[in-house]
Amino acid sequence: MGYALAEIAFLHGAEVILVSGPVTIKCSEGIKKIDVESAEEMFEVATSYFGYCDIAILSAAVADYTPAKKIKGKLKKEQIGDNSTLELSKTKDILKELGSLRNDSQILVGFALESNNLIEYAKEKLKKKNCDIIVANYANKENSGFGGDYNTISIIDKHDKFTDYLPMTKIDCAEAIIKYIVEYSTNARVRKSISETC
Repeated sequence: MGYALAEIAFLHGAEVILVSGPVTIKCSEGIKKIDVESAEEMFEVATSYFGYCDIAILSAAVADYTPAKKIKGKLKKEQIGDNSTLELSKTKDILKELGSLRNDSQILVGFALESNNLIEYAKEKLKKKNCDIIVANYANKENSGFGGDYNTISIIDKHDKFTDYLPMTKIDCAEAIIKYIVEYSTNARVRKSISETC
């Protein structure tokens, strides 16, 4: 989904920075792609580039937890024994951090992937993370979530506008999302200019 969004934004003339985990998907040469391997690296890159962005779209499902102790190489069965406990540490919340850093002119877009109560949780996330827009989709429904070429999305913005979409390809979803963001951004500029002249 992230690559589809990057491609569509680029095709519409945006200067795109794509922060990507390890995948085999290719992107257009004009897109600045930054490869990362961990949630910590993604946090560092996202926060360092955010100040230069007009719009940030966070579509990656970054792990909420990571192993507390990192080990290089392979652990032998003899070292582990019959039972093992894996200690996890919470990863930094990239969307929440960008929500706290953003200025009034930036548009912040998050994603909410849920197994149930999707719209309720998405609206909650929109407010808690200080986003303008949340793209919501189910993790466990046909033509939605991971592992396929299709997605089924709903878009909610901070003005309580709610739009449902039928299942469509991820490229078509990206087109719908970018179109929504452009319209939202235009309306936000109009609202700001009206408030400044009043």
